Amino acid sequence: MRLAVIGAGAVGRSVVELAGEHGHEVVAVADSSSAVVADGTGGPRADDAPGVDPDAVVARKAERGIVGDDDPDDALAADYDVLVEATPTTLGDAEPGFSHVTAALERDRHAVLANKGPVAERYGDLRAAVADSDGEIRFEATVGGAIPAVSTVEDIEPGHVTAVRGVLNGTANFILTRMAAEGLDYDHVLAEAQDLGVAEADPAFDVDGTDAALKCVILANVLSFGAADDPADARELTLADADVAGIRDVPGSALRLAAEDGQTVRLIGEATGETVRVAPRLVPENGTLAVSGTQNIVQIETSHAGRLNISGRGAGGPETASAVLGDVGCLE
Repeated sequence: MRLAVIGAGAVGRSVVELAGEHGHEVVAVADSSSAVVADGTGGPRADDAPGVDPDAVVARKAERGIVGDDDPDDALAADYDVLVEATPTTLGDAEPGFSHVTAALERDRHAVLANKGPVAERYGDLRAAVADSDGEIRFEATVGGAIPAVSTVEDIEPGHVTAVRGVLNGTANFILTRMAAEGLDYDHVLAEAQDLGVAEADPAFDVDGTDAALKCVILANVLSFGAADDPADARELTLADADVAGIRDVPGSALRLAAEDGQTVRLIGEATGETVRVAPRLVPENGTLAVSGTQNIVQIETSHAGRLNISGRGAGGPETASAVLGDVGCLE
């Protein structure tokens, strides 16, 4: 498959680097201010024309802060089979990611998203655009990195899934794990996480529960639309519908007291086809949900198969890129 990758952060660069190992060819890459297109113009390519040089793209981005000398619009106009949308997540109108995806669908191309915004904030609009296109969308990478949460729900069939819950943010989980293990307070561990690169300079998206809530909103929409006989009957959820509490106010003393009772605290997100909740919760210290460090876990409650648990790395460039490229493979 020929890929156009929009977004050159950790995930986009990893997709560019790993695509060849999965049998795909990158024909265009764009960041916010530049692009590189295989033929240099953004126009049609001959079938035997080579793709872009992954090593050159990654090196140019590191050295010059750009991926090429073309215009970003040239990448959107390139001759590709699948658009990979890996720009940063934005809320509300989910732009520019939403427009990137719909532009691909209008050309009857497929789109694979690592960007949570369009799927969490404008899921109904995306489904409508898919209905008018010969292209499809997939978005495994938007929930849990390398963990196949969305595809597992789809395989079981959403109508047979009653709830999905789990630990879905590695930064928050790292902080809570360290607080419990060392008896430290939040501010101390946050500073440590920032020094290690586990937390951003502005950690709000992670520690306030927004990231986990967006992932749960996506799962809730998959459940709602997947179980509905008519999409018009499905309930579309956005971040505004989620009940969200983060970890800033969790005191170290709460973790110490929990440990005395054989418990610990984790930021747990839960989604059904009707509701989304994210909040710190007490869980058994040696229980399934008490994953440590930056690990994530997803629990899927089913009508007939009981509870399924899937854990693994929920973030990172190569990990998320593996989910993106897995989705691309499903579109072949």
